Amino acid sequence: MIRITCPHCGPRDHAEFSYIGDATKIRPADPAAATAEDWHSYVYLRDNPHGPHLEYWHHVQGCRAHVKVLRDTLTHEVLACGLPSDTLEIPS
Repeated sequence: MIRITCPHCGPRDHAEFSYIGDATKIRPADPAAATAEDWHSYVYLRDNPHGPHLEYWHHVQGCRAHVKVLRDTLTHEVLACGLPSDTLEIPS
């Protein structure tokens, strides 16, 4: 079972959340000046990481907050959680 700690509600089962996507992708800084290739890369090109990875989740069956999660994609272990603005690091 995957347990995600919502910054507002505390630890919850992952069934209360909806996966939003990769938290490492950076949106083009100037959307008006971005090329079609820039948008294609941002929207469609994704890595398939093995190990710790930053993700966004939405607490849809709770407070509806967006949560940044550092999760090991091999074991599904949640290593850290926080607000989208937080910097998450692998605990030592």
